[in-house]
Amino acid sequence: MCWNGAWISWKPSPSARCCPGCPAGEVPLEPDVDVLVIGAGIHGAGVAQAAAAAGYRVRVVERTAIAAGSSSRSSKLVHGGLRYLETHQYALVYKALRERDRLVRLAPDLVRLVPFTIPVYPDTRRRPWQLRLGLTLYALLGGLRAASRYHVLSAERRQQLPLRQEGLQAVFRYLDGQTDDVALTRAVLRSAQELGAQLLCPATFLGGTVMEDGVRVEYGQDGRSRQMQCRVVVNAAGPWVNRVLAKVTPRPVGLPIDLVQGTHIVLDHPAPNEVYYVEAPQDQRAVFVMPWQGRMLVGTTETLYEGDPARVAPRPAEIEYLQTVFRHYFPGLSDTVRDSFAGLRVLPKAPGSLTGRARDTRLHREPERVLTVYGGKLTGYRATAEEVMRELRPLLPPVPRKADTRTLRLTPVAGDLAP
Repeated sequence: MCWNGAWISWKPSPSARCCPGCPAGEVPLEPDVDVLVIGAGIHGAGVAQAAAAAGYRVRVVERTAIAAGSSSRSSKLVHGGLRYLETHQYALVYKALRERDRLVRLAPDLVRLVPFTIPVYPDTRRRPWQLRLGLTLYALLGGLRAASRYHVLSAERRQQLPLRQEGLQAVFRYLDGQTDDVALTRAVLRSAQELGAQLLCPATFLGGTVMEDGVRVEYGQDGRSRQMQCRVVVNAAGPWVNRVLAKVTPRPVGLPIDLVQGTHIVLDHPAPNEVYYVEAPQDQRAVFVMPWQGRMLVGTTETLYEGDPARVAPRPAEIEYLQTVFRHYFPGLSDTVRDSFAGLRVLPKAPGSLTGRARDTRLHREPERVLTVYGGKLTGYRATAEEVMRELRPLLPPVPRKADTRTLRLTPVAGDLAP
């Protein structure tokens, strides 16, 4: 459900009706809103905030609840993405580190820096010299700030860790960010509302007809079909983006995508004081073991998903995979699963493995007044929203700016706890 105080009802304005004598189906000259956002995940919330800050009239249509999809099923990390250096995604890491630092500064009650610990064993694929090189580059891309620097733990300190001690050769430690992804999304959306954005939740996008100077949108709310006019539509529906595009007339050609399932397990064990960044012994993939709501959160997996996004759920093989990783590094701790969840990432189709595929966000504008956000990272939501607004600005009227998202502070919505 939406939080108390959310704007969930709407009455058609006079501009929602064609003027007397207008041909049937003609878009009124004055739209109800400038920007309609479909989806109240982190990217939809970010676009709503950016558009409202720029001075535009904004509405968000959300089918179920705020952050109900992938935005509540992430690894809860606000980080640069150390592993993306291996695939030479330097610009992605640089931008993510810049956004991480901005969020730590603007949302200290929602995003905090925590120690990340990387153990090295004889069978670890990434050798100490490679980690030194990677962490040095990571620090350089982070501007050599204290938050981006690393150090190597002494043998005495290594022995105090709950890690498997046999064969432990080195332990690297650096700082990166952690958050409550739902609380962050809610805070961003509330910021958008404070700037004038309106939220329709629950409400379902039923279809849109693109005209020369706007889009006529039909949506369902309270068991009724309603209409509104907008200048542009931003499709931020996550795994449902191409299903949303299929409801637009004339029907646009979306990007071919893969849905990639990522599963996490919550272990019935007290939370660690840090995030452990380990290699899965099965396939050398990166896996995190981290504190979450007083327990241990372990994830994630990467497997193709071809079903209904609303029905995604952890698979037994994924749970066993993560338990095996945990037992390998923490043989003295219980691997009893208390809970599990699965989410979906959107990746444009490309050759090669899922792990090596680029994680850049893709903005696709077809037709001209419908922009679709493909992919995206939790950390970079604000920068992505800025890019969306740059793309759409030629289609929007000049208006006085209200605020700048680069300096807007974020605070938790009542009832949301710090991570």
